[in-house]
Amino acid sequence: MAFTPYHNVLGSSGVDTQLLAPGVGVGSIKSIMVTNVHASVDATVTLYLYQASTASKYNIIHTIAIPADTSLLLDNSALLSFDNSASGYGLYVTVGSSDTVDILINQ
Repeated sequence: MAFTPYHNVLGSSGVDTQLLAPGVGVGSIKSIMVTNVHASVDATVTLYLYQASTASKYNIIHTIAIPADTSLLLDNSALLSFDNSASGYGLYVTVGSSDTVDILINQ
């Protein structure tokens, strides 16, 4: 699987969306921009790392409400550096059931 920097995520209750699969080789991210594209409703976003082999999950942000027409910039490269080897972590997002967000990943 290749690195994909741009994602349009449509909410569905309890559905996780994979942004970076383990083994893609992107373990150091400079920034992640999460934009709520809805004109009038907050988006609820959880962004996390997950390692399937150990069932380890680590939240980067958890159920953060992003106001309508607003972006959240995560730009702490130390926080966004992780083991993305084949046996390492993947990056995932969960959004609220009626939410739509754009996610841009800068490496």
